[in-house]
Amino acid sequence: MIPISGKTRVAAVWGYPVAHSASPAMHNAAFAAIGFDAVYVALSVAPENIAGAVAGVRAFDLLGVNVTVPLKELVMPHLDSVSETARAIGAVNTIVNRNGELWGDSTDGAGFLAAIESTGVAVNTESRFVVLGAGGSARAVVYALAERGANVVIANRNADRAQTLANDFAHLPGQITRTDYDEAGIGAALAGGATALINTTSVGMQPNADAIPPVPIAALSSETFVADLIYKPRETLLLVAARERGCQTQNGAEMLVRQGAIAFEYWTGTPAPLDIMRQAIR
Repeated sequence: MIPISGKTRVAAVWGYPVAHSASPAMHNAAFAAIGFDAVYVALSVAPENIAGAVAGVRAFDLLGVNVTVPLKELVMPHLDSVSETARAIGAVNTIVNRNGELWGDSTDGAGFLAAIESTGVAVNTESRFVVLGAGGSARAVVYALAERGANVVIANRNADRAQTLANDFAHLPGQITRTDYDEAGIGAALAGGATALINTTSVGMQPNADAIPPVPIAALSSETFVADLIYKPRETLLLVAARERGCQTQNGAEMLVRQGAIAFEYWTGTPAPLDIMRQAIR
C-alpha cells in the first residue's frame, strides 16, 4: 500500500453490516499495483443514516463509494444522477464523485456478464438461463441477460415477486418467464438444454453452507454451466453437485472482481489489474 499522506484520496464500501466485505483487500491491492494514491475502507452505515453518509461524500471529497445491502435502493434518491441501468434495476452499487456531483451506477450486471463470458458462456438470443431468486442480485442479472436478448426463466420462493421481476423487464429483447421454485419447476426449466443455471439466492452461504436450492441435480446436463453468486464458501453444495455431474461451474468471486473492476476504472481512469484483485480475495 502507498503510504498515506495529506494527498491520499479515500474510497469506501458502505453496508450494514459490512465488516465481512472483501472489497477493501481487493481495491487496496489494486490501488497499490498501479501506484494510485488512495485508500479503501469499509464503513458501516445504518439505513437511517444514508442521507448523512451521502452528504459526507461531498463534505470529505471522497473518491467514490461501493454500496451493498441494504443500501443499494435507499441511496438512489440522494444522488445527483444515476445511469440508465441503475434506474431500470432500481439500485446503485457504485457512486462516482465528479467534483461534488454524485453519479450512481449498477455494475453488478455488467460484472456478472464479464465473469461468465470469461469462461466461454455465450449470452445471445439463442441462450436460455434459469435464474434462482428475484431479489436485488437477480434483478441485475436478469436485466443484463435480457438486455442481450437471452431468454430467462426465473424461479423464486415468492412467485408474485418473480412475476413482478419478469413484468418489470418485459420491454427488453429477451423473453422472461417464471417457473415454480421446486424440483419439478426448475427441472422443467432445465429440460431441453439450458445454457446456464444461476443461483442468486443466499441458500448455501456461510454460516448455512449445508443448504442447497431445490435443483434436481439429475436434470442437469453436463453442457449446462452452473454459477453461484456466493463466494463464501468457495464451492457451495450446489456447485459441488454440478461439478460431479460434469458441469462447468463458477462461484461469485469472479463477479465480485469484475464489478469491482468497473468501479475502479470509473475512479482511477486506469484499467483494473484483474489478476491482482483476484489474488487479494483468495
